[in-house]
Amino acid sequence: MNLLHISSSLFGADGKSSQLSRHFIEQFQAQNAGGKVTERDLAANPVPHLDLTRLQANLTAPEQRTAEQQALATLADELIGELQTHDVLVLSVPMYNFGIPSTLKAWIDHVARAGITFKYTATGPVGLLKNKKAYVMAARGGAYQGTAADTQTPYLKTFLSFIGIDDVTFVYAEKLNMNADQQPQILADAKAEIDKLISQ
Repeated sequence: MNLLHISSSLFGADGKSSQLSRHFIEQFQAQNAGGKVTERDLAANPVPHLDLTRLQANLTAPEQRTAEQQALATLADELIGELQTHDVLVLSVPMYNFGIPSTLKAWIDHVARAGITFKYTATGPVGLLKNKKAYVMAARGGAYQGTAADTQTPYLKTFLSFIGIDDVTFVYAEKLNMNADQQPQILADAKAEIDKLISQ
């Protein structure tokens, strides 16, 4: 099985969500020795936010693109290709101002493409990325899980289902700033939850 890790923490590998993902990946590799792991760090290498020119390039059929459009669409094509060729998706997701990082939203805007990752039908949209599993490592400074302030969970579930990924598991590490002295235990508990997921 091949794993794609999308990290969006501004702190890179030091981010709490990244630390949880690293633990997940280490356990995953121990049980999938032949599996490929692809890393994409959106903080170190941000995906540009969409503008009209880039959007039009992404939506134009490859055989109809101008040279300029092809250059602009290359990144989105690459990001979509990564999703298509990996079995497991791991998202490192800190909470910034009650939402997902803008870099992760930019990535989402590039991989949502009609006819490729989803299609419209008479009964509504259908996701085209089937038989994949997603894990979301959610790190928050406060307590949001199960409240109206948790905008991340419903949004990511909705988007992933929209492109065909319905099997989504969240691992939460919350109150990291509220209870700073308990950070090690909070992270240890989240890692123990990851261990249980991997063992299953």
